[in-house]
Amino acid sequence: MIYVIRHGQTDWNNERRMQGRRGLPLNVHGIGQAHSLRDALKGIQFDHVFSSPQERALQTAEIASGRTAVTDERLNVIDLGEADGVRLEELKRIGPLPDPDVYKGIEDPNALVRRVFHFMNELQATHGSEENILIAGHRCTTGCIGAFFKGMPEDRSIITLSSATGENNTYQFK
Repeated sequence: MIYVIRHGQTDWNNERRMQGRRGLPLNVHGIGQAHSLRDALKGIQFDHVFSSPQERALQTAEIASGRTAVTDERLNVIDLGEADGVRLEELKRIGPLPDPDVYKGIEDPNALVRRVFHFMNELQATHGSEENILIAGHRCTTGCIGAFFKGMPEDRSIITLSSATGENNTYQFK
């Protein structure tokens, strides 16, 4: 079984800021969410634990699983470039993403999907369906993983498939 979790809350989540690669560690509430995940996943013996390299995801993975996580750059949050840290109410956007004509350095969303799908295809090829695997990431990466299993939404809005902050979704390789 694949357990996909989104990191717990940070101060930037609480302040409603875009949070990319300059993000913060978990705040007290986020640590509590990670402990709640641990309680919800109690009794599951994880064979493997993977995480985004972002501290907030790594903290959540390790608290929730009780194990040291292996970080993988392919699970990293989308690079928001100059939009990183911008308050949501001030953000100039195209759909759910910052407008790349306004903010420099924004990662192509198709590149995000390709790298997450690459990770998932490799995981599927190297690990059996009987293994319990925990993957910790972000709204965008957990949404990509949801699209890997459920198919890409027609409007390509992977956010609808993401795990909520401090929550998990489960999937299984066929």
